[in-house]
Amino acid sequence: MTNLERINQIKESISKSVIGQDHLVNRLVMALLSDGNMLLEGLPGLAKTRAVKSLSNVIEAGLSRIQFTPDLLPSDVTGTEIYMPESEEKFQFQQGPIFDNLILADEINRAPAKVQAALLEAMEERQVTVSGKTHKLPKLFMVLATQNPVEQEGTYPLPEAQMDRFLMHVIISYPSNDAELEVLRLVREENKDKSNSKKEFVNKFPQELIFEARKEIEQITVSEAVEKYIIALIDATRFPEKYDEDLAKWIEFGASPRGSISLDKASRANAWMNGRDFVTPDDVQAILHDVLRHRLILSYQANAKGITPDKVLDEILKLVAVA
Repeated sequence: MTNLERINQIKESISKSVIGQDHLVNRLVMALLSDGNMLLEGLPGLAKTRAVKSLSNVIEAGLSRIQFTPDLLPSDVTGTEIYMPESEEKFQFQQGPIFDNLILADEINRAPAKVQAALLEAMEERQVTVSGKTHKLPKLFMVLATQNPVEQEGTYPLPEAQMDRFLMHVIISYPSNDAELEVLRLVREENKDKSNSKKEFVNKFPQELIFEARKEIEQITVSEAVEKYIIALIDATRFPEKYDEDLAKWIEFGASPRGSISLDKASRANAWMNGRDFVTPDDVQAILHDVLRHRLILSYQANAKGITPDKVLDEILKLVAVA
């Protein structure tokens, strides 16, 4: 069995638990294969947390859930040094929940900027620094943050520097009527099974599978034409006046170089997941919105008119010629 077939089995296993959210499941696995972090945005009850837990149940990976609240401290996330009078080393580092494979940062926008900043180093450099000492995080590491787009009272906007460190920003919508009917039946069956102490044994996929798949994705070919197409799309977010007058009025600031790097990584992962060893413009277009929507800062005029980042990206796709 190939690594791709085994990865597809992971997707199928998650989809059995997270019904009607195929896009979410696909992007969850894609972010894991791309060694990136992911921001999930959706109304309460749309299976954001359930999807992350399902992923940790399928692969051999630990899961730490951090409930972000206004009174959370940075040390509650990273850990702190504890005074141990009986020990030779008087101060010993006590690891925080960040030292795990999958980090579920639930309602991340409810914590103040100081706590959110504690995640920056971990998300980008896979390490944390406490009291001047650097501590490495696990090789398999991924931050999956959730936020509620409606309930804004008592929330803190995420800093642009932190937003830029998310590989993808996935917006979750309501499931279809048929899918929701399946959800009802699934939850009903799960509630019946709660009384049963015996559970079906599940063979989890090893972490090594993820690392092997990442090596294969690194070998995916990206032609010069596709590379130039990626750069042109990013350029349109930075200098929109070169493409369209209305577009220039909508965008205040465009994507950073991290945006083009993320487009390249995610498009290669998309090609690999579709069984190809080369990237096409369709791969870039397929993941463009999820990779760039959180990297654009729109103007006051755009916000006043209700222009969304997705609409801006739709226009960019129309204006930028495929190489």
